[in-house]
Amino acid sequence: MLGALRHRDRPVKRVMIAGGGRVGLRLAREIHGRYQVKIIEQQRARCDYLATQLPADVLVLNGDSTDEDLLADENVQDMDLFLALTSDDEDNIMACLLAKRLGARRVLAVINRRAYADLVQGTQIDIAISPSHAVIGELLAHVRRGDVEAVHSLRRGAAEALEGIVRGDAKTCRMAGRRIEEIKLPKGAEVGAIVRGLHLADGSEVEPGYAKPRVIIAHHDTLVLPHDHVIIFVPRKRMVREVEKLFQVSATFLF
Repeated sequence: MLGALRHRDRPVKRVMIAGGGRVGLRLAREIHGRYQVKIIEQQRARCDYLATQLPADVLVLNGDSTDEDLLADENVQDMDLFLALTSDDEDNIMACLLAKRLGARRVLAVINRRAYADLVQGTQIDIAISPSHAVIGELLAHVRRGDVEAVHSLRRGAAEALEGIVRGDAKTCRMAGRRIEEIKLPKGAEVGAIVRGLHLADGSEVEPGYAKPRVIIAHHDTLVLPHDHVIIFVPRKRMVREVEKLFQVSATFLF
C-alpha cells in the first residue's frame, strides 16, 4: 500500500496516519524506525492504548484528523505521506483532501463503500483503496499466470495492484538484478514497494519468527533482487498481462 505513493527522486521519510484502529496500529508498528511516524486518533482511551503498544519514537496525537488547525500545528505540509485509515469513509476523504490542500505530498484514503470509489477519482486524493475488493483479489490470484501471489482490484475493478515474486536472475527474468527505472513497465504502471527477506538464498520460505522481512519504498534507482516480492499498481486491467510477463522466467531457469 505505501509504495505507490513515492516520488521518483525524493524518498519517503515522514508519515502521518489518521486512525489508530487495527490497521493504523499495525502499519505504525511495521514502519516505525525507518520513517518518522505520527498517528492521529480521536478517542482518548484508544490513544492511551496506542501509547502502550507503540515505541516511543511514534508520536500519538489525540484529535480529529479533519481538524485543519490540528493538521497545520502538526506540520502536515512536511509529510511525505498521509494515510487516512479510519472506519469512516467521509472522514477519510475529507482528511485526505484537507491534508493535500495544506501541503502533504501524497495522500491515501481507505474507502469501504463502493459507492464512493468513483467519487474520489479525479480529486486530489492520490490513491483510494477499497477493502471490499479483497475477496475479489483472492479469487483473481488463483487464475493469474507466473509468480503473481496476490491481486487486488481497485477503482471498482478498473485497476489492480499485483504482488509477484521475482525468480531467476538478470539473464532469465526481466526484473531480477535491475533498477526500477530499467524495468519496462506499461505506461502508467508503478512499482510501489518491495518486500525483502521472505525467502532464503535458495528460494525457500523463511520460517515465521526466524527473520523480519523488510518493506522497501520503491524509488527509481531501487535494485530488484531475486526472491523479492514486488508490488505493482496497474491503472488499467488490460495491462495486467504485460506486468505478469515481467515475473515469468525463461525455459532455462530451474526452480
